Amino acid sequence: MRSNTFKKVIARGKKFAIVATRYHNTVMNGLLAGALRGLRECCVRETDVVVVRVPGSFEIPLVAQRLLKTKKYAAVICLGAIIKGETRHDEFIAETVTNALMQLGLDFSTPVMLGVITALKEAQAIARSRNDNENRGYQAALSAVEMVYSNDFSHSVSTFTVKST
Repeated sequence: MRSNTFKKVIARGKKFAIVATRYHNTVMNGLLAGALRGLRECCVRETDVVVVRVPGSFEIPLVAQRLLKTKKYAAVICLGAIIKGETRHDEFIAETVTNALMQLGLDFSTPVMLGVITALKEAQAIARSRNDNENRGYQAALSAVEMVYSNDFSHSVSTFTVKST
């Protein structure tokens, strides 16, 4: 299994927005808890985080765009869970959301983190939302903090490594 390792960056005083879906509530509670834990570990104060809940993953880009337009946030962390059903609906939603979030990051020159997980089965989604360092919400938050400081290229190479296990 490959996983990312992160050097924790102190982000005290920076404001972050989290857009999280309500669909697949058990998984989402885990992803949101992981993201909040990651931000706390980077010294982000609870008062510097706004959490906006949306119905499902398809609604994430519009709310992310609205948050970016305020120019209040150093990064927007987007959390969702798309689990395969009987049709290809999950593929269409995943591709649409991913492309929209990437474009928002480029348009606003602000980190927009993809914490929207895709899974074939609910068990896979639950595994990615557990209270551990493999939690995708946790990883999205650490990535967001790192990307906020990515304009400082003097340390960017040492802050992120990939390990293979």
